[in-house]
Amino acid sequence: MSWEREPLFTKAKLYFEKAYNEDKEETYFGLWCAMGLELLARSAVSHVSPTLLAEPDRDHQHLLHALGLGSVKSPRKSLATINILSLCKTLITDFTDANFKIASAIINRRNEEVHSGAAAFEEYPTQQWIAGFYKCCKILCEFQGESLNSLFGQDIQKEAELILADIEEEVIGKTQNQIAAHRRVFNGKNKEKKEELKDLANKNGYILSYKGYHKVICPSCNCTATVFGKPFGKQNVVNNEDEIIVRQSILPTKFNCIACELKLDGYSSLNAAGIANHYTRKNTYSPEEYYDMINPDDSDTITERYNELNPPDDWGWNNE
Repeated sequence: MSWEREPLFTKAKLYFEKAYNEDKEETYFGLWCAMGLELLARSAVSHVSPTLLAEPDRDHQHLLHALGLGSVKSPRKSLATINILSLCKTLITDFTDANFKIASAIINRRNEEVHSGAAAFEEYPTQQWIAGFYKCCKILCEFQGESLNSLFGQDIQKEAELILADIEEEVIGKTQNQIAAHRRVFNGKNKEKKEELKDLANKNGYILSYKGYHKVICPSCNCTATVFGKPFGKQNVVNNEDEIIVRQSILPTKFNCIACELKLDGYSSLNAAGIANHYTRKNTYSPEEYYDMINPDDSDTITERYNELNPPDDWGWNNE
């Protein structure tokens, strides 16, 4: 058992890598994030001293193991996770009660997922905890001389920084006022008009869902609306026998409802409206499309491709 900082940090990176290979709305994303967060907290405590990770016992056997002096006959036991988070609060000035609570909530979901029949993360949508999760990771990384870049890589770092942009009270208030104003206007329409707009919104949402948009319920009028966002992280590619499926995680940044005409821009506004949950964009390609392959019987395409790579002299190139 290793209580040294570097192997713990490296293992946390591995677990986060596994998390980001999952779709963010899936259970395993939350589960791997929770396990990675625990390891990250342990590596932060180990940065002070690996001995702090040993469960106290009367004969100090666990402590001796942390010092490399333990007996092979005695077991090793790590400090409980809740005590690790308490130590983080004691040792790390920036790790506040709020960070302790969000980290505890995420890790408790992990415990519920693996020790019970409940689908813990299905009942805990990503948008409820992702901002707090990134904040905890940032604090724990910087305390031990690391960064979100060294933990996650550049793409996820950019996503985290966007999410961590402060949500000021005026943004929340403005968003709620917009929602309320559009709700009043929509509710003021007669029943027939509202049904007409609802049907139109359903049809529009269906069409846009095939163009990369994601359907949500409008917080103002409860009709079908859409969000659109920015891709973050690497693409997950699945090669099947006759098709290739490419999945990409999307962070929503824009919202539009054609029924009540509510429009929101920016992750902070969408988060304030409760519609900022990540979603996954899925594209399916034939092997020929994905790999840009040419049918050997398609002479016209072969000729065009040859001419692109070997332009004739009369196109303006001088070979002299």
